[in-house]
Amino acid sequence: MTRQEFLRRLKAGLVGLPTTTAAEIVSDYETHFDDGVAAGRSEAEVAAALGDPDRLARELRAEAGAQRWHQEKNPSAAAAAVFAVLGLGAIDILILLPILMGVIGTIFGFFIAAIALFFSGGAVMVAGPFAAPPGGPLAAILFGLGLMAAATTIAALLAIVSVWLVNGLVWFARLHYRLLKPALEPSNTTTSGASA
Repeated sequence: MTRQEFLRRLKAGLVGLPTTTAAEIVSDYETHFDDGVAAGRSEAEVAAALGDPDRLARELRAEAGAQRWHQEKNPSAAAAAVFAVLGLGAIDILILLPILMGVIGTIFGFFIAAIALFFSGGAVMVAGPFAAPPGGPLAAILFGLGLMAAATTIAALLAIVSVWLVNGLVWFARLHYRLLKPALEPSNTTTSGASA
């Protein structure tokens, strides 16, 4: 593979990243080619040592998504991190996506239940005293407040679980990236052996 083809495919895979980040990444890989050619290696050898540019772009996008999540910690960054992790490969998607969708669906269901419980508690607190509940109006108000407090607690716990889930996905992406990184970069032993 030539330098131009490698960089073209890498740029295409980095679409969606901030322009400056993508430009820095491409510049780094141009430097790899410059250094390799200066060391007497062909463009094809440098490209082979760097690995598949499409896979490399997916891993770099996953790393960028993970960094954004650690910096911002908001739903948009969480979604970017999740999609970046899922973009790592088809095998990961086939294994991780069904599990992830089940967990996300369960968390979403509990969030909806917590919202419904909160509003039910508010309705009991407001309308209960006028409905002559057992224990009197004070019992209805306290019961309504209890339902609202329980809903708030459930929602807070679900938020913590959601953060743990995203952190777990980010950890998975980084582990995946670290395991593949040696295959993507030329090893120092090859470089030192060639120079000896």
